[in-house]
Amino acid sequence: MTDRGYASSPCYMHEWDDSARAVSPPDPDNWSEIARWRKLQREDLIEKRLELSVSTRQATSRSIAAALYNAVDVDSKPVIGVYWPFRGEPDLRDWMRRVTERGGRIALPEVAGKAKPLVFREWTPGCSMRRGVWKIPVPDNNTCLLPDIVISPVVGADAAGFRLGYGGGFYDRTLASLSPRVRAIGVGHVVSTLHTIYPQPHDIAMDDMILVDPARDQAQ
Repeated sequence: MTDRGYASSPCYMHEWDDSARAVSPPDPDNWSEIARWRKLQREDLIEKRLELSVSTRQATSRSIAAALYNAVDVDSKPVIGVYWPFRGEPDLRDWMRRVTERGGRIALPEVAGKAKPLVFREWTPGCSMRRGVWKIPVPDNNTCLLPDIVISPVVGADAAGFRLGYGGGFYDRTLASLSPRVRAIGVGHVVSTLHTIYPQPHDIAMDDMILVDPARDQAQ
């Protein structure tokens, strides 16, 4: 697989700053220090995300959906791996429905096991769902799809396009396993911004990052 390198220019981005918990930077060559630093940042960023008002989260979701309408070509890349919103993540379910109306196919991820890539099952509006890992709903069927594009929620994200997730490494492992290479788009709230996540060899940069600040958008 070709090395992804750094992420391309974002679809939608504002200023980047380290607004998360003020902790001492880790030694960039010491993985155990980086892991502890990431854990603290992850906890702080999730807390900040959950503190956002319902109206702010809804506005963020609408802005991300609008950006995705321009960024995703369903005709040429019809199978879109998305996600079911969890712990304050942007809610793209209305956008998912609209993608299916345009002839696209939506695939939701399921954890297949520890240290394994995610499995993507086809979702359609009104389809039967069951509880997966962390009680996140997944389609209750055996129709597995290989996505052309993967839209990944971020806990944190840096200016180079690297994402901080929940710590399981599922998206990095999945993107590394998919062949041919698929386009990866990270999405999140502006409170997710970090200067760097101190990327390691196993971290894979997103091709595009869409982080939204609804207050900034409304002022423009």
